[in-house]
Order: sequence, then structure tokens, then C-alpha cells
Amino acid sequence: MKYERYNPPLSVVGFVATRPSDSERGPLIRMRGEDARLRLLQDGELVWLYGPRRHELVTVRVDDSLPRGSVILRDVAGAAPADVIKVVKVDPDIPREIGLA
Repeated sequence: MKYERYNPPLSVVGFVATRPSDSERGPLIRMRGEDARLRLLQDGELVWLYGPRRHELVTVRVDDSLPRGSVILRDVAGAAPADVIKVVKVDPDIPREIGLA
């Protein structure tokens, strides 16, 4: 039996691309606090972002000004507005398959 947490998909409603001269840069996802709590995520935590073309590690920022189920991405290659993504907590202590050695 496969172990999976409830993790509904999220919709990308915005994308920010930074420049080398910007003080804040790097892969980031902004999401509503309610959506973060549903996934057991905290502000500043590193998570896996799975998009339609690739996946990568990004930092979570809680932003309650966003509508439920919507996210804004910063510096995430291969993602665009209107994409549907999944965010998964990085947790090396939980096995991918329960009952498998």
C-alpha cells in the first residue's frame, strides 16, 4: 500500500524572474498559510516543487494575500503562469512505500 498525504494541486498565478543585481534571488514559492499548513509546511522551509516539465527544490514563503490554491513562483526554471504544480515536503524519514524494506 502506498503512503500519500492529501496534497491537492496548486495553480501558478504569477512568476517573478530576478536579475543578478537583485538582493533577493533564488527559487521560491509563495503560498497561502492555509495551503502550507495543509501540507505541513512552514515559512522558510525547503520543499520539492513538481511541475509539468521538471522538479526542483524551492523555499516556501507564506503570503496570505494569495487566493486559496494559488501560488507565485520566483526563479523556478520550467514553470509558467497557468501551470498546475504539486509541492511535497522534504522528509527523508518517511519511506516512499510503507511496508517495503
